[in-house]
Amino acid sequence: MSKEMLNALDALEAEKGVSKEIVIEALEAALVSAYKRHYGQAQNVVVEFEQKKGNIHVYAVKEVTEEVMDSQLEVSLKEALLINPAYEIGDTIRFEVTPKDFGRIAAQTAKQVILQRVREAERDIIYNEFSAYEKDIMQGIVERQDHRYIYVNLGKIEAVLSKQDQMPNEFYQPHDRIKVYVARVEKSSKGPQVFVSRSHPDLLRRLFEQEVPEVYDGIVEIISIAREAGDRSKIAVRSTDDNIDPVGTCVGPKGQRVQAIVNELKGENMDIVEWNEDPAIYIANALNPAQVVNVIFDPENSKACTVVVPDYQLSLAIGKRGQNARLAAKLTGFKIDIKSESDMEAFYQQAEQAEQVEEVVEADVNGAAEVIAPDMTADDYENIEFNETETVEETD
Repeated sequence: MSKEMLNALDALEAEKGVSKEIVIEALEAALVSAYKRHYGQAQNVVVEFEQKKGNIHVYAVKEVTEEVMDSQLEVSLKEALLINPAYEIGDTIRFEVTPKDFGRIAAQTAKQVILQRVREAERDIIYNEFSAYEKDIMQGIVERQDHRYIYVNLGKIEAVLSKQDQMPNEFYQPHDRIKVYVARVEKSSKGPQVFVSRSHPDLLRRLFEQEVPEVYDGIVEIISIAREAGDRSKIAVRSTDDNIDPVGTCVGPKGQRVQAIVNELKGENMDIVEWNEDPAIYIANALNPAQVVNVIFDPENSKACTVVVPDYQLSLAIGKRGQNARLAAKLTGFKIDIKSESDMEAFYQQAEQAEQVEEVVEADVNGAAEVIAPDMTADDYENIEFNETETVEETD
């Protein structure tokens, strides 16, 4: 049995990468529990495993005392001195108490410990492997689904795709091959659990890295992504090389590169716009395909602005159900209010008129105060008679 156990430990270390010392430590602890359980002993015992021969020994540990109160835990000084004259009160002595049939119990316990360690090692290996793929993209095969998840086979593990991580325009069937974004990897009592997504904005980032070498190499950078999964997305890009057009590079010859991503995402529309350090230009680009006449920033809020567009472009700038404006705001980080040129002109006219009226009222009030206030008392005000206004025409 000892030789078989040593071989098993060597194989476990070689194949699963589980340290022999860690397994032996766990085995010794398990054998202590097994000994107490099978032999009804409550005494302080230790188990030692000989790594060279594979033999197992059980020792009862007793403390040297002047007077023995519990023979299972204590040994008298007189008895201890017979064993070794150097013992003193407070020392501990180990007495071997290995039962004759303990080999059978040890074999069963060792088997359980090794199997448990194998499972834990496999879980750790899978966890470490898929942790390396966290925030990355993988291809999997749809296996099955229930009311909570779609289960995607990634090879060594079955990942879960929750409802909020699914694309609303997709229908998943068993054996479908799909690319998924590994959102997070967690440890649980049942082993590692991998959560994947098809709606995460960074899925777009990884897809562009796969399809566009310049993005993968960092020549073209994706600065921001705004996505409504399955419907429409906006991606802001810039180039670190003045000779490379970032938008054209991502679109590809005849739109081949972006079309491959659109096909992978089942027809999700893509707006690729150029990032600019000037926020006004960046916001105008973000509202593509609409034309922008002017961008007016709110002096009281550095992250708010009003965008002026031609009258005939207003609906295009806002988009269906406000989608274009909403995605542009998410992409740039600005609160965007869109107005047509005629609305903006009317707004300025109203503001100008309101300002003129305010000036007239202020002048009238100040004039009346100058005429009436200096020379009149409260009694004078009560005796004033008001007559109807008459129009007087000048005569030569």
